[in-house]
Amino acid sequence: MFTPKYPPQGTAPPPATLQPQTTASAPAAQPPAPAAQVVPVSNRPTVQLTPGSALALAAGGGAVVLVVGAVLVSMLLAVAITGMSVAVTAVVLRSVLNAERKH
Repeated sequence: MFTPKYPPQGTAPPPATLQPQTTASAPAAQPPAPAAQVVPVSNRPTVQLTPGSALALAAGGGAVVLVVGAVLVSMLLAVAITGMSVAVTAVVLRSVLNAERKH
């Protein structure tokens, strides 16, 4: 999952070759025409958002926010109810133990 993704072997541009310089004084010749650059084609798909898909994406994001919010609020409510029940149980046990000591 965390390994790098390398492009396929055939997509690298060809290496540039250097021509040796000649020191002989020859008549001026025309310089060679520059080689055309080969642009590799990307294999990654492009994502195009239409207004309808952008609206669906926004609605889906809003739904995710609402669901995550409801889950977090319900967990907080469960913790609060558990805390209140433990507190009530502690008060009842304390009153029972104090009543037993007095008798």
